[in-house]
Amino acid sequence: MQKIQFFIITKSIGLYLNLLSYINVDNAKSKAYRLFTSPRKGKLNAEALPKILQSATRETIEYGNEKIQAYIWKGTSRGASDVGPAKQTGFREANDEVILLVHGWESNASRWKKLLHHLIPLGKTIIALDGPAHGLSGGTEFSTPKYAEFINVIAQRFEPKILIGHSAGGAAISFYLNKYKNPAIEKVILLGAPSDFKIVSNNFVKLLSLNDRVRLKLEDYFIQRFQIGLDDFSGHKFAQNFSQKALIAHDLQDNVVLVDEGRKYANTWKNAVYIETTGLGHSMHDAELYKKIAEFL
Repeated sequence: MQKIQFFIITKSIGLYLNLLSYINVDNAKSKAYRLFTSPRKGKLNAEALPKILQSATRETIEYGNEKIQAYIWKGTSRGASDVGPAKQTGFREANDEVILLVHGWESNASRWKKLLHHLIPLGKTIIALDGPAHGLSGGTEFSTPKYAEFINVIAQRFEPKILIGHSAGGAAISFYLNKYKNPAIEKVILLGAPSDFKIVSNNFVKLLSLNDRVRLKLEDYFIQRFQIGLDDFSGHKFAQNFSQKALIAHDLQDNVVLVDEGRKYANTWKNAVYIETTGLGHSMHDAELYKKIAEFL
C-alpha cells in the first residue's frame, strides 16, 4: 500500500512540474532542484539524541550562516572495550590519529553505532559529523559539493588521517579529495558509495517522470551551480588520481546504489582493496565487514 501511495505522490509531483514547465520552466526547475536536495528525514532532536551520540562530546562549528555538528569520541593509548562518555579535554591529547565518519543521505551520525563498537578499541580519536540539513547541522540543501565543504571545515578543525563514508557520504569524500587535495589523508573507506552523479540525476528524473524541458534545465543548473560537467562529476574518475590506501565495499543486493558503482571505484583507485558482500543491502551493517575495516585501519 505504501509503495502505491509513494508512486502516486511522485508521479503527481512530476505531472505538476511538467505542466508548470510550459508556463514557467525556470520555476519548475527551481522546484525540482529543491526536491532533489531536500532530505525528508535524518534530522535529530538535541533533547532526545540517540544514546550513542549522548556518549560523545559535542562540538558545534559555525560555518557562514550555518552550523556543523560534530561528535567526538576521544582516543586512548590502549583503546577501550565499550563506547563511553568522552572527557572534556583536548581531543588530540590521547591519540594523534583521527578517523572521520561521513554518513549518507537521509541519515545522521547515529548510523555509525555498530561500527563504532569495532573502532573504539583501536584507541584512535573518532569524529562523526551530521551532514548539511541532517542531524543537528544547519542548512536546507544537501548536495555532494556542499557536503564536501562541511568535510573540509571539519578536516581543518580536527585533522583526520582516515575518512570513512557510507553512500552519499562516500561520494562526498571522493569529491572532497578531488577538490581540496588534503595530503594528510592516508586511508579511505567507502561503503555502498555512488560514483556517477549523472546516474543519480537520471534516477530522480525517472522517479518523477520529468519531461525534457525540466530535465535539460535541471542539468544545466547542476553544471552552473557545481562548476563541473555531469559526465565529469564522477567519483571513480576522481579516484584515478588518488594515492591514499582505500578499502571499498559494496553489496550485490544493494538496490539503492548498484554494485557496478563500487566496481568502478575499485577499477580506478590504484591502491584499493575491494570487498563484495552478499545480503547486506545498502546499509552494509555487518560484524564481519566491520572487523575487516578495523584490521585495515
